[in-house]
Amino acid sequence: MGIRAILSKPFASIVVGAQQKWAANPVETQQRVFNQLMAEARHTVFGKDHHFDSIRSYGDFQKQVPIRDYEQISPYIKKIIEGKPDVLWKGKPIYFAKTSGTTSGVKYIPITKESIPNHINSARNALLNYVHETGKSAFLDKKLIFLSGSPVLDEKGGVPTGRLSGIANHHVPGYLRTNQKPSYETNCIEDWEIKLEKIIDETINADMSLISGIPPWVQMYFDRLKARTGKPVKDIFPNFELFVYGGVNFEPYRAKIYESIGKKIDSIELFPASEGFFAFQDKQQAEGLLLLLDSGIFYEFIPAEEYFNENPTRLTIGEVELGKNYALVISSNAGLWAYSIGDTVKFVSKNPYRLIVSGRIKHFISAFGEHVIGEEVEKAMQHTMKRHPEVELVEFTVAPQVTPELGLPHHEWLVEFARMPDNMPVFEKDLNAHLQQLNSYYDDLIVGNILKNLKITPLQKDAFRSYMKSKGKLGGQNKVPRLSNDRVIADELQQYKLGNL
Repeated sequence: MGIRAILSKPFASIVVGAQQKWAANPVETQQRVFNQLMAEARHTVFGKDHHFDSIRSYGDFQKQVPIRDYEQISPYIKKIIEGKPDVLWKGKPIYFAKTSGTTSGVKYIPITKESIPNHINSARNALLNYVHETGKSAFLDKKLIFLSGSPVLDEKGGVPTGRLSGIANHHVPGYLRTNQKPSYETNCIEDWEIKLEKIIDETINADMSLISGIPPWVQMYFDRLKARTGKPVKDIFPNFELFVYGGVNFEPYRAKIYESIGKKIDSIELFPASEGFFAFQDKQQAEGLLLLLDSGIFYEFIPAEEYFNENPTRLTIGEVELGKNYALVISSNAGLWAYSIGDTVKFVSKNPYRLIVSGRIKHFISAFGEHVIGEEVEKAMQHTMKRHPEVELVEFTVAPQVTPELGLPHHEWLVEFARMPDNMPVFEKDLNAHLQQLNSYYDDLIVGNILKNLKITPLQKDAFRSYMKSKGKLGGQNKVPRLSNDRVIADELQQYKLGNL
């Protein structure tokens, strides 16, 4: 057994011991985090605007700091980009995590000197929990692969800027650097197809023990490995024993990934986001992810059914109920205040507090991490119809096609036209281009050859009417969702394709 494997066990005991202490005192832990945040940010622009110096309780905070999304906090982000210090948090951010917005295109999420440990240490602690629980640590001495975005950083207002996974790549601990794959040079390749071939070149003969990444990206890696070798992953990497994933719902990919591996292996689920690292799977057999209550983040929870109310109920950790959907709201040492991240969660345990990610507060598609929302597809369609004035639209819905018979995955647009485009391929191309402009993640996936351009499936006359009638939902306020992250509706609409008459 190597030095990493040997030293990881006492280190894991220390980390898990500290974790158990705060997990056993959740309300007190969150109150301490809240008090620290208020004290540290009192003299910031945001703190002065919201009278942090007069806040004595969470009740005061509720009254003085409304729930915000990115659009509402963006004026403060703009000040930071302009070079002003002490805006949302003391000093200036050390990074901006670049992520896709909903109405503004790109979002720039600040990461501060105080918040970067949340991202880095939480990922480390997820592995140490696994070591502590299972006693397995030999994987740390073999090769580890982290399928991530490019670590090449740009600048925004003098602040290094990039995708979160690329930023995190700069902070991989030194003791893991020597056995990390792929190489830095390969990680910098932007085109996913080219990058994937280089990753295979570097790993196909390596003794891989841990593979980490977003499930669809990992599946592509596995598919290419099999195409090269004709073997299942377990025969290529006989010591592969741990799969670490997060970012999208794993369930659509689970069966195929384990089929590609050729055996059942242990896995760890993570709940990271640009805004913070919120939870990780701390037990192999327990349901849910441990909510990180002592990591510089103060949590609030809004009952999902109240989210769009003018004054929704705001709850702290001690007030949540099991099995209820909540919109997740955070305040953090990155300078985000009562910030709605858009995810919904559901608690499955209170001792300790474990949750599952139950969805997004709005309809969306994120089969590959693209976070495309209804407003974006509607705007893309509207812009495209202006370029093609002959087109008349009845209805449409959008779904991911994760496993097409041929070619790369894509978004399928099921559209009922009253008047068809004169040139469907040009219409499709324009529609795809507009969506790329509206959503930077989708653009990255298209440019990187992870997704191919969207495909329109024209539907018969009255297709949506017939579908809704078949569901007993014709009329009233019932309507087909503009988009879905699964294919339940899309697959049922296939019977109404033009040509199926």
